[in-house]
Amino acid sequence: MDRHVTRRLVLGGLLAGALTGCGADFPPVALTLTTGSAGAVYHQLGVALSRAWATKLGIPAPTVLTSAGSVENLDRLLAGHADIGFSAADAASDRVRQPGGDRLRALARMHDDYIQVVVPAAGPVTRLADLRERRVSVGPPDSGVQLVADRLLDAAGLDVQRARLPVGDAAAALARGEIDAFFWSGGVPTEQVADLAKHTPIRLLDLSGVFPALTARHPEYGLVTLPASSYGLPAPVTTVLLPNFLLVTDRMPDEVAHGLAQGIFDAQAHLAAANPSARSLDLRSAIETVPVPLHPGALAYYRSAHYAG
Repeated sequence: MDRHVTRRLVLGGLLAGALTGCGADFPPVALTLTTGSAGAVYHQLGVALSRAWATKLGIPAPTVLTSAGSVENLDRLLAGHADIGFSAADAASDRVRQPGGDRLRALARMHDDYIQVVVPAAGPVTRLADLRERRVSVGPPDSGVQLVADRLLDAAGLDVQRARLPVGDAAAALARGEIDAFFWSGGVPTEQVADLAKHTPIRLLDLSGVFPALTARHPEYGLVTLPASSYGLPAPVTTVLLPNFLLVTDRMPDEVAHGLAQGIFDAQAHLAAANPSARSLDLRSAIETVPVPLHPGALAYYRSAHYAG
């Protein structure tokens, strides 16, 4: 499959000079973008990016794939089953250190995720420690949600009865009383959590107490205040922050990566209309993708915009 992706990119490059109406020096390649579950932030931004790249760069709209999340996206990228993909920084940091992971390259640091541990507002769970032995969805297999949920539970020394549901199913299960809590890692507001809050009062758990133990082993996380207005909560909540990257591999030609990186920021208003988390996109922080190196084409764009040395 790797050679098929490479062949697509090369053929697109050969056609570049023959077509008009395309972005300058940008090959009209057929690309595939792997995102997240339908309706979640990765997917919303992916659909918006696909449309924006097609409009602004004159290429066929990249095919948008749903997925379980970061881990599956990384698998697809490295297997050559996708050309572009979203990943949380923790999953990407793990993978880049594994065999074959050194092929990963970043287009940009995107929005930041808020780790959301959602429980019924009227229930007995008011802190993370109250989850012990309770029914908790930790996200689907091969998802970034599962990765961070397992790390948080491990840092807190908690055993729970694990369910492995995507966010929409987890929200529905919580409303029906089939689970006591669910973990979610995403921008705010996340559509499925916001929809749940409209008919089931919810509480988000404060994660400041477990943060020191978490970051002692995994320093890529930060601490942040989630605004009460995100879901109509009675007060802000202190939770864990996790950056997101938009990734490719070293198979991608420099001019393609340059055009895609530029297209992200040219389309920021369009992306923010798809999900408010895109308002946080910033050229100054976009280059902060350590330990995943920026793609040389993306780096050239940031240098042209005077945001990289």
